[in-house]
Amino acid sequence: MARQFLSGNEAFAYGVRLARPQVISAYPITPQTIVVEKLSEFVEDGSLKSEFIHVESEHSALSCAMGASSVGARAFTATSSQGLLYMAECLPYAAGGRFPIVMMNANRSTALPWNIYGDQRDSLSQLDSGWIQAYAENAQEALDLALMSFYIAEHKQVSTPFMANLDGFVLTHTYEVVDVPTAEQADEFLPPFETENKMSLTKPKNLGFSAGPDTNTFFKYKEHTGLLNVKKAVTEAESRFESIFGRHYSGLTENYRTDDADYILITLGSISGLVREIVDKLREQGEKAGLLRIRYMRPFPNEEIAKAVKNAKAVGVLEKDISFGNEGTVYTNVNSALQKAGISIPTSDYIGGLGGRNISPGEIENIFEELKQEKSAVKFLGIEVR
Repeated sequence: MARQFLSGNEAFAYGVRLARPQVISAYPITPQTIVVEKLSEFVEDGSLKSEFIHVESEHSALSCAMGASSVGARAFTATSSQGLLYMAECLPYAAGGRFPIVMMNANRSTALPWNIYGDQRDSLSQLDSGWIQAYAENAQEALDLALMSFYIAEHKQVSTPFMANLDGFVLTHTYEVVDVPTAEQADEFLPPFETENKMSLTKPKNLGFSAGPDTNTFFKYKEHTGLLNVKKAVTEAESRFESIFGRHYSGLTENYRTDDADYILITLGSISGLVREIVDKLREQGEKAGLLRIRYMRPFPNEEIAKAVKNAKAVGVLEKDISFGNEGTVYTNVNSALQKAGISIPTSDYIGGLGGRNISPGEIENIFEELKQEKSAVKFLGIEVR
């Protein structure tokens, strides 16, 4: 294992190289471009043996990956923002076809107004597409997630495409020291891709077919079951990962000082690091604050969230997203989890970081202060409503 100074994008590309995809379909878009650029360099210098296909659009990128997966090849692509929306037609095709493609999405605001900076409205708008969705906090997790995502997506009880999300610029373009595993370690962790869900001349089968009202629900139920099986696959992958690489991950969520917390802030992605620092600061002041980081939005960690917050006095959700005319999407999902568990505590939604706007330490401290009021609210950070 070697230590390198890498950006989040570069770290993810190193993780993909370790997974040895046989086909990479590439269409660059800011702030994802560095991932496919780096992979093209790996293919060019011979350190990665893969078919690198530069397509003409994001729609074609995912279509190409589906074609590769349909003949039994391990496939990878990447996108961001408007590119993700352009390929949105293909997302349910890949999920419904049970093609375990891995795609990195660099989270970026969607137009209009036109904006290249990071929020999470692009990926969260696609929660119902049938894909696994995970969110990395830092460059090390980005690399590790790149490798684990293939294991999880290709798990025989899952067979579902995987969208790995990295916050645009805040994570994709910032540098930190990262442990890069050896190819031998990666090969020990990730077996070669094998699937019966492919076109074959010796065992012909129909793929991508139509299903009418009498049978459609059965296929959708199987797709749903595949996503529910992700939890087991994540546990298996992380246990295997820790035994080989020595790094521990905590499943669909990460709890930080929540066991005795009165006030818990739930969030996802890179902002979790700053929230963790504020929790430590408040703890030094005698405040019982805690952080619950959502690592996977699909499948949604209903039980994990309910268990973590059941004894809290109030819960806040900090998210870089808004479902216009209602509230933040993460907040809706969290409230659903609490309702199903029969937990009745005040919850508040804090919408921030849209279009890359900075979320300050002071704003996070203020969120915890407001949670002490134990009232429910939906608020935009940085906007005073008169």
